[in-house]
Amino acid sequence: MTSGARNTVETRIVDDPAEVTAAWMTEVMRAAGSDVEVTGLRYEPVGTGQTARSFRFHLEAAPDQAGRCPASVVVKIAGGADDIRRRLRSAYRNEVGFYTTFAGRALVRVPRCWSAARSADGLRFTLVLEDAHPARAGSQLDGCTFDQAALAVRNLAGLHAPFWNAEDLTEDAGWLVRLDDAGMEFLGSVVVAAAARFTERYQAELGPGDADILRRAAGLVAGWGRHTSSRHSLLHGDYRLDNLLFSGHSDLGDSDVGDSDVQAVDWQTLEVGFPGRDLAYFLSTALAPADRRSHEAALVAAYHRCLVEHGVTGYPVDLCFEDYRRGMLQGPLITMIGCVYASTPRTDSSDRMFLSMAANACAAIRELGVLDLLAT
Repeated sequence: MTSGARNTVETRIVDDPAEVTAAWMTEVMRAAGSDVEVTGLRYEPVGTGQTARSFRFHLEAAPDQAGRCPASVVVKIAGGADDIRRRLRSAYRNEVGFYTTFAGRALVRVPRCWSAARSADGLRFTLVLEDAHPARAGSQLDGCTFDQAALAVRNLAGLHAPFWNAEDLTEDAGWLVRLDDAGMEFLGSVVVAAAARFTERYQAELGPGDADILRRAAGLVAGWGRHTSSRHSLLHGDYRLDNLLFSGHSDLGDSDVGDSDVQAVDWQTLEVGFPGRDLAYFLSTALAPADRRSHEAALVAAYHRCLVEHGVTGYPVDLCFEDYRRGMLQGPLITMIGCVYASTPRTDSSDRMFLSMAANACAAIRELGVLDLLAT
């Protein structure tokens, strides 16, 4: 990369929304192929800012720009002190890398990205994204309907299918994580430590037997690769309701998406791995146990049909359901690590969210016989 190219990238990185001017926004959009002139803007914070800060920018354009300039965009930037940012450098790298390397090849619905840039030291980044408003984020605490879950799993198939068993995923993305046996062993040690702290913190709130399931599930992570090495794809890693934006009607039939839509955001946990992990994590945490029991076969089948429609072959639906079972450790893994090593203060709301995810995941692990399946 030339010095001039580096300077161009640096000009697209801000650390304060006040640094974004109409001229800056015009330059960013024109660099992305949008022939617009932004003449004015104002902004407001959006989201909760768990690992970064996001702002909605309302744009004003020249009179002759009607229909060419978006009414608003979302600008996402790093937040917190440098010590926090150092812990999150890989997350910033993953999200910028997804939009610059993989978003154009994926069939998953994501916001349009006008700019994705990261500083050389990895401590600052800036994304300029399509504003999905008035779409609304899902809620782990509220759960979702069958139709929303069906929309989400079909969308997930659009992420997995284009990269199904692809061997070139890391050729242009050497930064992309793909854990080997040693990596899984290390991850296992992290999850075991997180499980000890999580079950101690919530021992009074966890349901009967759930603490034991969480600790046993953590103990299986180190050897998980023996059961999940047969298939791989690009994984979101944290494909849950809070990271999905739903719009349109919610009363869809299983085979008719109508004018409803869903977009996936927050690509900071991107990696190469077993596709069943994303599917199991979403369904086991998004749906209450009774709803999951009633609908999981149909939802796995909906995901599988979309994989086939997108070109995946030699993968029968019964094997897809088996992979769904094999991926179930993702629920306790992400829940406990996310809780114990969170960079934001603990709140009543976050406690309820983590407990809900843990309880739903434990119910799925228990009912689907996952611990016995993965212990062999």
